[in-house]
Amino acid sequence: MAENLLRAWVADERNVRIMSFLWVFFFLALIEWKFGRRKPKFPKRIRWTNNLLVTLISGLVLRFVFPATTLGAAYLASSYQFGLFNWVKVPFSLAALMTLVNLDWLLYYQHRLFHAQPLFWKIHRVHHTDLEVDVTTGVRFHPLEALISTFTRSVVILLLGTPVGAVFLFEVILNASSLFNHANIRVPRFLDRLLRLVIVTPDLHRIHHSSNPKEFGKDFGFIFSWWDRFLGTYLAQPEKGQEQMTLGLDLFNEPQYLKGDKILLQPFMDKQGHPAWGNLISSE
Repeated sequence: MAENLLRAWVADERNVRIMSFLWVFFFLALIEWKFGRRKPKFPKRIRWTNNLLVTLISGLVLRFVFPATTLGAAYLASSYQFGLFNWVKVPFSLAALMTLVNLDWLLYYQHRLFHAQPLFWKIHRVHHTDLEVDVTTGVRFHPLEALISTFTRSVVILLLGTPVGAVFLFEVILNASSLFNHANIRVPRFLDRLLRLVIVTPDLHRIHHSSNPKEFGKDFGFIFSWWDRFLGTYLAQPEKGQEQMTLGLDLFNEPQYLKGDKILLQPFMDKQGHPAWGNLISSE
């Protein structure tokens, strides 16, 4: 029965992904409203409108450049019987688990690369210049980053020969995880300690959005927290505490940069916020 349900979801993947996103988004938004972790300093109306506008644009760009997204790579691997899971037959449950772990590991290292390499950092810092962190921050990624990440995942999916259903499950879990670990919600301390043994919690990931370079250079995990623990990038608590730490970056930290056009243009701006189209490929 579960297998038939999964097939039905995959057959209608676009609608299922949209509906699952909306359910998780509005559920977490409701919890933020009732049990917010931090008191917002900037109007949600401005931030949410512009963050979601950037999200919509990124989605449209992805649909234009990668019409089938990561599922297309899985269908291609299946059609040509290419990749590890097509050469070595394993149960679907094991393939799905290995897909979840391997792609999350990939995203961990991709995230570190986006911080370490100047070109990628100028694109990725759009995600960090949000002056608050809440459920909308979890989908505020520049279209260029969305393209790079989708392409990278697609290559690994092709090499693994990942089953279509496993890719679908991973993408749904990844989206839900990004919404959850960016949410401005108060998780009880005992539950947070328990959850972060395995997954990234809001209090854990919020540290990564601190304006303190020593803190935003930690806690890179997307779904699982163990990559940070095992690879030396885990930080349990921010220096100033969850309520008092400053979020965002010292760069583009004025309210004018919360507008959608400014968000999209940030990779092409100099440090003073002036247009500098060569900035993306400069080393500064």
